[in-house]
This record gives sequence, C-alpha cells and structure tokens, in this order.
Amino acid sequence: MKNTKSVSPQVSEIIHIPEKPSFLPHLQPTVNVLASVIEPKDANTLVRKLNQIAPLENLQHVKRVRKKCIDGGKPQLSLLLCMTVGNDDGEDDCMPYEILQLVKSYQLSTFITRVCKYAATSKEEWDEQCKLWPTSYHPPTYNINGITGFSEEESQLVFGFMRHAITLATSSVGQVVNAAVIVDPSTKQVIASACDQVISSASLANEVSKEGSCSNYLENLKAFNLENQQTSLLDGSIGEFKHITNNVACLHPWQWALQSSGCWHPLRHAAIVAIEYSAARDLQLFPDYKARSPLKKQKIEESGFQSNGHSYQLLRPYLCTGYDIYLAWEPCAMCAMALVHQRVRRIFFSSPNSSAGALGSVHRLQGERSLNHHYAVFRVVLPKVVVRNKVVDGKTSGSG
Repeated sequence: MKNTKSVSPQVSEIIHIPEKPSFLPHLQPTVNVLASVIEPKDANTLVRKLNQIAPLENLQHVKRVRKKCIDGGKPQLSLLLCMTVGNDDGEDDCMPYEILQLVKSYQLSTFITRVCKYAATSKEEWDEQCKLWPTSYHPPTYNINGITGFSEEESQLVFGFMRHAITLATSSVGQVVNAAVIVDPSTKQVIASACDQVISSASLANEVSKEGSCSNYLENLKAFNLENQQTSLLDGSIGEFKHITNNVACLHPWQWALQSSGCWHPLRHAAIVAIEYSAARDLQLFPDYKARSPLKKQKIEESGFQSNGHSYQLLRPYLCTGYDIYLAWEPCAMCAMALVHQRVRRIFFSSPNSSAGALGSVHRLQGERSLNHHYAVFRVVLPKVVVRNKVVDGKTSGSG
C-alpha cells in the first residue's frame, strides 16, 4: 500500500503543449462506420480479410476490434467492417460488394456506430475517444524540431529550475506574482531571473506610498526577491490560492488600466524584466563585442576564423537564442511574443493561465506559422509545491 500511495498525484511531469489544441471531448469530430458483433473464434480470420479488402486508410488510429464484457463477465467482440457509404443506414445495397459477401458468409448482423475521425493528441482526449470505440494513442517523443528528449538527468534539471521560479514567485510575503528564470541549457547556468514589477493591488500601492516613490519600491522588491531566491519550496498548490493571485501580471494584463491611482508600469511583466536583465548581463560581460546574428555566429564557429591571431570564441549572445525560460505562470500574449523576438528555444511554465494564456490556455502562439521563430512549450507539473505556509501565513499575520 505504501508504494501505491507514493505514485498518486505526487509525481513530477513534463508535458508537451502541442502547436494545435486538443479537441474538447464533446467536440471531437466523428464518422459513421459499419460494425458487427462476431464470434471470438472468427476474429483473426475476419481481421486479415478486412485488412485486404477494406483497409482503414483514413482511420489508422482506430482499432479494428472492440472487446467488452456483458452478462456475467462474458467477453463480446465487435468488429469494424468499413466506413459507411451511401445513406449510412447499414442496408445491404449500401455495402461494398466484398463486405456484403463477408457479412453473408459469416452471417453477421451489422450496425452503425461512431468513431473519432482524428488521432488523439493527449491522454485525456484518448480516454474520451475510447468511450466510443478503441483507438491507439502515441504520446509525443519530444523530438520537436531538433529539440532532444528529456533524460532522467535533464528532467531533474528542469524540475529544479522550475522550483527556483516558483520560489521567486512566492518569495514576497502575503502575495503571489509571476517569476521568470532564463537558463543557458548548454552550461546549465541561470542567465537572469526576475519577478513581476507591475504594482497591481491596493496593498502594494500603500507600500509605494510608504517608500516614497515607485522606483524605490521596485528596487526594494527586487532586493527582497534576490534575498529569498533560496527559500525552500512549500507544500501547497497554486490553484488553491486564486484569491491571492491578483498581482500576477500575466493573469491580469489589463488590470493596471482599471486603477484610478497609484504607480503602475503595465509592461514590466516577469518575462520582460528577465529579458532586460539578460541584455544588461550581455553588455557587462561582452563590452567590446557587437551582437551577431545566429547565422554569422555559426559560420564563424564552424570555420574557426581567426583575425590577427585572435579567435572569436567570446561572442556576445544574439538575444536569448538557444536559451530556455522557466515561468511560474503561463505567459500572456505580450510576453509570449517578446520571447519569440528573443529567439528562446524552450518555454516551461508551471500553472496554466485560463484568463490570458498565450501558449495553450486561450491562444496557441507556438503554432502560428506566420511567425519567423518557433519555440517548444512544456508544462512542468510538480507535486503540490509552493504556496501554503509562506503565502497564507504572510497574508494572515503580515509577517514572514
């Protein structure tokens, strides 16, 4: 029993968010097919014959045989014969000749049923499909546009960086914001990290007045977050604390416009600030180099070009090309588009953004073919991580 309990919902997962959305269960397109209950002893023979005379060319994800238990657990087999033609009424004159001969030969009693027209793109979609008729499901291998899959070591790195982002998002007493962590996967180093710098609640406005200016408050908030980057993760679920997520900029991208007073900066979402920090880091580390495009950088590296005896090994990065970014919350359209312009490689987020999410919840920017750059998107599910003690205690007592 101990083993069974340990594998319940306390499992970390990396879930790929595909370019195209999964169909809602009740909206999955279906087609009518002709089927029949058969004797188990005839199953293999009939399947072989049907694969020759009526292959399921457009329904390769649909299984030919359905098995279910009836009275007293007795198995019953149903066989998919072919797609319906004509009036879809199952009458003999609407069956292909070869199917009609098979039906007569084995004295089959046919009926019309529905199967899903397209293969499932998620396990949830597959579960719904199988309620109509069994289908096959092949989960993504994560070999997406040359992006390698996740080994055990890489998975642990992903979970670690996501925990870091979530810790930043909950490091301010009594509130939850969004946080972004930009990582160079080639060196496994954090390039930049930041929290939202959009003030979006009355309590924060009061803090601004106490400090005397918006800029002072933002500096203090930044310093406070940096001091708490190593805070241990706390047991809890972000979804359980929706009432204290009003400060998450990507969840409420227009909330600043509804405020009548206070000091606001609508563009300083966590991803935008992290990009700014990344650029500042590049300027500091590479003061004597000009940024080169990925193509020019690749040509120089491949040719080993040298000038005056000095090789170009320390090239300033071109924006965030090849980097990964970890976000506590799914980004809004503004942040997702900024990450397109930055040429990031992969985006990982922990919690969906049902109100303004641009990478699966509301929009799916990664599937927009007109864009000149595309990244892979993953949701990282961690076991009941984050908010309960620090945020709730801070909310109720006003102390850390």
